[in-house]
Amino acid sequence: MSVHSFIPAKTCCMVMRINLDCNACCRKARKIILNMKEIESHMIAKQECRVVVCGRFTPADVAIKLRRKMKRRVEILEIQEFGETERQEESRPMVSAAN
Repeated sequence: MSVHSFIPAKTCCMVMRINLDCNACCRKARKIILNMKEIESHMIAKQECRVVVCGRFTPADVAIKLRRKMKRRVEILEIQEFGETERQEESRPMVSAAN
């Protein structure tokens, strides 16, 4: 059991650079990402060698897991965390008062 499992993960998006030089590498990265339960959405840009993942996770844990399974260097370029107040505003239904 890892130390990070007790810390509640925030919703965030992370941009990583991974050397994806062939279609098989893209398929392998996609398969690994789809098997991670904490990732809600992803985008793989083969030409730019970039992978973007969004969800409720700890960024370091996802990067380490991807590096271990891909056997390639993973470089975290950007992490954007979303606070709980932003999530609550999005989840509120838009209700207009009609007289």
